[in-house]
Amino acid sequence: MKRSTCDGCSLVARRTFLRDTAMATAALIGLGVAPGLAGAAPIEFVHSIGGRGEERSYAVPPTDGTQIDKANDAIITRWEGKVYAFSLGCPHQNTTLKWSAKDKGFECPKHHSRFTAEGIYIKDSGRATRGMDRLAIRKDGVNVVVNLDKAFQEDENNAAWKAAFVAV
Repeated sequence: MKRSTCDGCSLVARRTFLRDTAMATAALIGLGVAPGLAGAAPIEFVHSIGGRGEERSYAVPPTDGTQIDKANDAIITRWEGKVYAFSLGCPHQNTTLKWSAKDKGFECPKHHSRFTAEGIYIKDSGRATRGMDRLAIRKDGVNVVVNLDKAFQEDENNAAWKAAFVAV
């Protein structure tokens, strides 16, 4: 492959920059940010504020919405008086899910499965066959503690899946 240069910068470096910029823009749009508002929107990826072993502690989200902890592949969602913790991957093929502020739910960009804010699969919306995997969660003072190694699948342990939330 022939490489050309532009003011001392290789074409490959420019391609990498453009690819990374496009991916960042797509991620913001996937999270429900309008392209014109992407720079000013208060989008926040969160990190756990502590924890031991498989447990991570997070501040309770102040309002309804979704926060993503990419480092731990977790989603923390506050919705209508409840806080849920989900696995970041789609239950079909583990593709990273996106939040749609417009639809107030999640979507898999690969096969277009859609889920409500509570992680419930929207029937016939894609290739998934069940709701998002919910992680064990408990309240600890003003925080929630999520067990990253304890996931509940709707079709395997429905009772635990339905109970995996905390009221706020």
